[in-house]
Amino acid sequence: MSEIQDNIDNDEEDELYEHQRVVVDKGQALMRLDKYLPHFSKNLSRNRIQNAIEAETIKVNGQPAKASYKVKPFDVITYSLPKPPRNTELIPEDIPLNIVHEDDDILIINKPAGMVVHPAYGNWSGTLVNGLIYYLQNLPTHRNGEIRPGLVHRIDKDTSGLLVIAKNDYAMTFLANQFFEHTIERTYYALIWGVPKEESGTIHNYIGRSYKNRKVSEVFPDDTHAKEAITHYKVLKDLRYVSLIQCNLETGRTHQIRVHMKHLGHPLFNDSEYGGDRILRGQVFNKYKQFVENCFDIIPRQALHAKTLGFIHPRTKQWVQFDTELPDDFKGVLTKWENYVTE
Repeated sequence: MSEIQDNIDNDEEDELYEHQRVVVDKGQALMRLDKYLPHFSKNLSRNRIQNAIEAETIKVNGQPAKASYKVKPFDVITYSLPKPPRNTELIPEDIPLNIVHEDDDILIINKPAGMVVHPAYGNWSGTLVNGLIYYLQNLPTHRNGEIRPGLVHRIDKDTSGLLVIAKNDYAMTFLANQFFEHTIERTYYALIWGVPKEESGTIHNYIGRSYKNRKVSEVFPDDTHAKEAITHYKVLKDLRYVSLIQCNLETGRTHQIRVHMKHLGHPLFNDSEYGGDRILRGQVFNKYKQFVENCFDIIPRQALHAKTLGFIHPRTKQWVQFDTELPDDFKGVLTKWENYVTE
């Protein structure tokens, strides 16, 4: 019937979605698009297809298509949809949520550091998803057991900041396409060791899971075993030993900012997985060593915060942007370094 090219990537935002490209066979008879697509996946229900068509995430020959479109030979059909649910039971938990914004379609959450986003091995309870299930009874779960109900993207356990949650299937499909097209604006603040040679720049390479340690990622020379990764950075404050930087992501690879800054020679402050939890700048004398250890105590995690999130709203089709202040631990360690370099 057709040639299917499965483009499911195994990392951050990519593993939340299903991306496929279908080339219609030369012998295919004319058939409505909404009747043609279910042949390729049992998860492509009529409702999911309708939501995707409304959100313009199903395209034929590069153009958004209607359900009534008659598929013909050699048409190229592409679509991006949230991945199907996993059969894992989730328990609703009354967990306080810091809600920045809520309407009929989306929920903006300011996640604290230390909170796991979705259940996984070793963290089956106490996650953001457990709290969301309790708070919102009608998330797009499709059936009991969805492992990531409503999640459009995610951030690391020890990274703080903004997340957008979809409250219905249509919003989830619409936002998923923006992440796939890299049109979501994501701005992070990070405290890094040292001061980059250039005040601003772009890091463009390939990131994949490390062969030596599957818990971390690293930079590879090409895309054979990795995915393209693009981070734009700008130094906001030069504090001699450390720097406050702004990072904007084009792609969503696992630990992208953490990997890129290590690759640049400036690991995130107190990032234990990427070598930032030891003194990397300055003379190691007792007074300075004690000062740095006190800073580690103030922010016992990587100094990374998802500060700004912008996207086209699924219902209004208008650009919306949300911002949050740095959390207390981040502000505290930043103030401590500012005072130290001005003494």
